[in-house]
Amino acid sequence: MRRAPASFLITAGLVLAAFVVAPAVRGQQDLVADLSDHEIAITTGFTGAELLLFGAIEGEGQIVVVVTGPRQAMTVRRKDRLAGIWMNTESMTFQNVPSFYAVAATGMLDEVDPDVRVRQEMGLDHLNLRPMLRDRDTPVATIRAFREGLVRNQVRHGLYSASAGRILVLSDRLFRTRVSFPANVVTGIYTVSVYYIRNGSPVHAQTTPLRVSKIGIGAYVFRFAHTNSAAYGVFAILVAVLAGWLAAVIFRKV
Repeated sequence: MRRAPASFLITAGLVLAAFVVAPAVRGQQDLVADLSDHEIAITTGFTGAELLLFGAIEGEGQIVVVVTGPRQAMTVRRKDRLAGIWMNTESMTFQNVPSFYAVAATGMLDEVDPDVRVRQEMGLDHLNLRPMLRDRDTPVATIRAFREGLVRNQVRHGLYSASAGRILVLSDRLFRTRVSFPANVVTGIYTVSVYYIRNGSPVHAQTTPLRVSKIGIGAYVFRFAHTNSAAYGVFAILVAVLAGWLAAVIFRKV
């Protein structure tokens, strides 16, 4: 697991210094934030990662951090027991589903204006998950049940945070929070959005990209499997046959 660098205090000091000096040049700046690392490298032995988000604010207010992974379509299936066998009987596909989602705040999200929470997707209940409906007369209760199932599955896999994390504020100016990524995290470009909120409404926002990518032999095998699927299938069969033959030879000698 990747840890935050030991030079955090020095970096935070530089951020605070830049925060103090910048307004003299470019006007008042209420929020400065950054990540301890802007890339997560997935290797063969990858077990997850943890990044540190830190920054500084000017004045009183609330900080909300929203982290979303690459968006994609996702299908949720419902199983029913038919003739003693559990089978998939219904399904629903949702568009615009974040592959990863986490939110953290210095206070309660309920203190933020409801329209802002919906617009900026602050909280699991406000994720903009759009169902692809075959029947326009699909009951709202059915859509809600499939939506809850999708979120529940993502939480169980560690890809969604079940509750909002906490942001620690130091000296009423510096703040920091940690974002954890599981081993099954999806590769791609992630969005880290930081909102500075006063009286329930955002007065400043900052968005930082985060790249999650595979490196090493794992990355090569992944690319080869997706670009040369037929050759990869043949190679996998040959390896399986060879492994079986070697096992038979070894156990025959034993």
